[in-house]
Amino acid sequence: MKTLTLRRPDDWHLHLRDGAVLEGVIGDTSRHFARAIIMPNLVPPVVTTTDARAYRERILAALPKGDRFEPLMTLYLTEHTDPDDVEEGRKSGLITAVKLYPAGATTNSHGGVRNIDKAMPVLERMAKIGLPLCVHGEVTTPEVDVFDREAVFIETVLDPLRKRLPDLKITMEHVTTADGIDYIRSSGGNLAGSITTHHLIINRNAILVGGIRPHYYCLPVAKRENHRLALRAAATSGDARFFLGTDSAPHVDPLKECACGCAGIYTSPNTMSCLAHVFEEENALDRLEAFASLNGPVWYGLAPNDETITLEKRVEPVKFPDKRETGAGPVTVFDPMFPLHWDVVEKR
Repeated sequence: MKTLTLRRPDDWHLHLRDGAVLEGVIGDTSRHFARAIIMPNLVPPVVTTTDARAYRERILAALPKGDRFEPLMTLYLTEHTDPDDVEEGRKSGLITAVKLYPAGATTNSHGGVRNIDKAMPVLERMAKIGLPLCVHGEVTTPEVDVFDREAVFIETVLDPLRKRLPDLKITMEHVTTADGIDYIRSSGGNLAGSITTHHLIINRNAILVGGIRPHYYCLPVAKRENHRLALRAAATSGDARFFLGTDSAPHVDPLKECACGCAGIYTSPNTMSCLAHVFEEENALDRLEAFASLNGPVWYGLAPNDETITLEKRVEPVKFPDKRETGAGPVTVFDPMFPLHWDVVEKR
């Protein structure tokens, strides 16, 4: 196969940041993706419908001229989130989901939830009105090993929450373990999982072998090889409960290359090329459209995009920029450590 045409994809987990970084990176998403669920962990975070409306306006103002892109806004869940405000945002069509960050789990999550019981009023309201909850599925208790945080979260937080609120629709974002894949597959419903580009490609060796390589450091951290293979099997299976959420997370290089570097990998520029490579390796190119373009809209109650994109497999490797320059400094683009031959050549 030399060309592949599929419905224009969506990104169901995206960080755009704000200000100069937002202006520098948004074109890498809007060039290929029609919609994206926008993460709310700014400083200060997006906690109210008013905050989300203002952030959406800044995103639209930063779009390159002529690009058609719809930001799907989320709210940052706190222990004081107002259920009435959440319902108002849902009814207005502005709010697509609410995001649960366990306090301290990742970038700008210090204001997240420490005691899930205190967030129950808003979670109960969300279950009633059908508003999805997106979760960063890791515990942050210091006695739990960083590589076990997802499995422990499923056992101690997610499963009890689902039993308590079976009508609450939950997305396990950036699943990184076979435990997470198995849990979603065994669920009775109201549970799905997004999978990132980079977790399909790297395991923890990429971060640690041959020296500490900060541009492969993310949270949840990449795991053992058996977990990576479980993610690839799920993503390429055609199972409608799994879909693309890149978790593309730009940080300028000085914030990555320091004594306490930020977590996040910037994959927006080359995600579609990386995915085509992965799906071709798994003999599953015919299932790439489901993963990138169809399963997510069904889960979030939206229609698939009418537009299409076409990828072409080139003989010579496609050259992507090493850095994306922004007004705040350079952002390093994800290097999959192998040549990419698939390239998006047409969007219509």
